[in-house]
Amino acid sequence: MSEVEVLGGPLSPFSFRVEIALKLKGIQYDFIQEEDYRFNKSPLLLKYNPVHKKIPVLLHNGKSLAESLIILEYIDETWDNNTAPLLPKDPYQRAQARFWAKFIDEKCVAATRKILYAEESEKARDEVQGALNLLVDELNGKTLFGGESVGLVDIAAIVVGYWIDVIQEAAGLEVLSREKHAKIYEWMEALMSKCSVIKENLPPRDKLLAYYQARIIGKGTIIHH
Repeated sequence: MSEVEVLGGPLSPFSFRVEIALKLKGIQYDFIQEEDYRFNKSPLLLKYNPVHKKIPVLLHNGKSLAESLIILEYIDETWDNNTAPLLPKDPYQRAQARFWAKFIDEKCVAATRKILYAEESEKARDEVQGALNLLVDELNGKTLFGGESVGLVDIAAIVVGYWIDVIQEAAGLEVLSREKHAKIYEWMEALMSKCSVIKENLPPRDKLLAYYQARIIGKGTIIHH
């Protein structure tokens, strides 16, 4: 067993978070691909994440840790002598970063899932757009959420700047627009410009789009335009 392993999926934004954090820290790891983490969970996944039974899972010296945001903090604290801190040292700023990272998952991601499965998709669209408006306000005057360097919130928000943009195309329902949320697109472009690790490791857009289109068709959902 390698010292550090990631159990995840190649198109999962949450696995991507963990891999990017490790790459930014310069930590070597082995990736264990969970082939069908939605419907046919492997014995390994059930063993190491028996509570939620979801990816990603970080294995460090044989010990397992689940939930991507928790894993990111663990990585930052475990390899804190690195020159790529994910969280600021100031306690207030750290708390703010945790708040916005959690906001992204609880508001943006949760409502986007409803869109994927056509569960009150119009209402879910309004929920996502309201959350995106607040993210735009938070970015006001900033290049990145972390200031000038990539931080926890920037990594968490990639699901917004890249995945949600793809999902809305697959669903045929616009939630993120260059007109209303230009700042988010500018942030994503700045993030890729400043961080080649992120740009070079994002899954191909066409592959991601095909994946979500298949998920929508597979659920037999009707997406309203």
